[in-house]
Amino acid sequence: MTAPTTDPVAGNALGAFLRARREATTPAAAGLPAGPRRRTPGLRRGELAELAGVSVEYLTRLERGRDRRPSPQVLAALAAALRLGEDEHVHLIRLVKAVDGGGACAVGPARPVRPGLRALLDRLDPDPALLIDRVGTVLACTGGFRELAGPLGLLDADCIARYVLTDPRARAAFPRWDAVADEWAVRLRAAADLGDARAACLAAELALTPGTGFAARFAAATRVPRWSGRELWAHPERGEVHLGYEALEVPASEEHHLVVYRRVPGC
Repeated sequence: MTAPTTDPVAGNALGAFLRARREATTPAAAGLPAGPRRRTPGLRRGELAELAGVSVEYLTRLERGRDRRPSPQVLAALAAALRLGEDEHVHLIRLVKAVDGGGACAVGPARPVRPGLRALLDRLDPDPALLIDRVGTVLACTGGFRELAGPLGLLDADCIARYVLTDPRARAAFPRWDAVADEWAVRLRAAADLGDARAACLAAELALTPGTGFAARFAAATRVPRWSGRELWAHPERGEVHLGYEALEVPASEEHHLVVYRRVPGC
């Protein structure tokens, strides 16, 4: 009887795909000079590693199947360096999810809200205000926010990020939906980069959701999140509502933010 193989390369679909794409990507396509004496028209490992911001050793482990669980941000960097289209980027994510057995990512139970924060929200009512975590779980909110967000279906989702990026109602609720979607992609990537496992898991799930374009948004989300700005909401009862918002980071928490909205003149 033949002994089962322990070769880490066996069944290494992710590594095989990365190597094939690297060898098929010319230096010119990646924005690099071709240079003399190249044995292959594709990229060298060192070139791809430098473009993606990873070490050659780590890229070698990925290609050889010794590491099959790269983070969403590493996949985004590799996809950008290899000039992958959105479908190919999604395929990369699916290959990693296949290793983990797939499945949806639950946002997870919310931590209890301190009594002092609830009292602060009570003082802010009836203004729209809410307390959220890194993925936009609404931990607590004012009655004013419920009156504003409830008819839009925003409170039906387990987190605002999922609502904005997957719920069809969000595109009607936010006439400038692309800007709102981009901002939540930035927030998720920043949280994932800081080691938030829920944000990384949710980002991977959203990238596999058809019609969101999230993989491309995540790849481009390289700036710092903006926690102040303006949004336009299309309310079924109030019509167009122009809102400014300020988000204050809450001390002694896992980067919770207190977000306060106010009406502003239309622009």
